[in-house]
Amino acid sequence: MKAIARFVRITPKKMNLIAHMVRNLDAEEALKILEYTPKKGAHILAKVLASAVANAENNFKQERASLFVKEIVVTKAPSFKRGIPASKGRIQPIVKRNSHVTVMIGVKEGDAKAEPKKEEKKVATKEAKATKKTTAKKAAK
Repeated sequence: MKAIARFVRITPKKMNLIAHMVRNLDAEEALKILEYTPKKGAHILAKVLASAVANAENNFKQERASLFVKEIVVTKAPSFKRGIPASKGRIQPIVKRNSHVTVMIGVKEGDAKAEPKKEEKKVATKEAKATKKTTAKKAAK
């Protein structure tokens, strides 16, 4: 359960300062903290976190109260290269940095609605295929 915002017009360094505040918190508590934080990155991160919570509720049928911020990853995106004129016909570079933000949401331990792990699903499907093959062989004899 995750949400991604790509090519966000804020430096990764500034965004990581905000992300550090809400890592490993309950999803509702993290949203409240971000709502009252007076930073540009807080507003952006709140939107991504709200999207991840909505994905968990709608796609995975999880309860909002049982969700927590499992992981927030802020990485570098391609930068905008600009310049400002300087003396003697030169140009001083300006680098406008961008970032990608990924928010992973998890379910607290002990909640009944936690989804099964992918490995368990694979084992179940392999067993089902094996039983189908054996029944097909018996029917052929």
